[in-house]
Amino acid sequence: QVQLVESGGGLVQAGGSLRLSCAASGRPFGDHRIGWLRQAPGKEREFLASVNWSYGHTAYADSVKGRFTISRDYANDLVYPQMNSLKPEDTAVYYCAAKKSGGAPGSTVVGSYEYWGRGTQVIVSS
Repeated sequence: QVQLVESGGGLVQAGGSLRLSCAASGRPFGDHRIGWLRQAPGKEREFLASVNWSYGHTAYADSVKGRFTISRDYANDLVYPQMNSLKPEDTAVYYCAAKKSGGAPGSTVVGSYEYWGRGTQVIVSS
């Protein structure tokens, strides 16, 4: 019953910004940590950032820390990353995912996420 739907992807020039959104149905966020992950062509899926739904505690991968900010809209069941200073290597399919609430270290494990959206494509041109 849980569904996660990403939106906001597209084409952006290097140095530009995008904000992606993850909308949830089935009310999965109450006891969950919500993550954003991505998969570039020919590469494994990687963790980017996560936020604890109830408290807003966040975790970031080193590759995006300082450029990406993950936030949640508590009232509207939305989670989104604000992505600034985008680089061509940020080109990937970006996924929203959810898992049972836990600490930040565990949130970095890609395989630990239980629910996944279908992804949204981000292309950063040089």
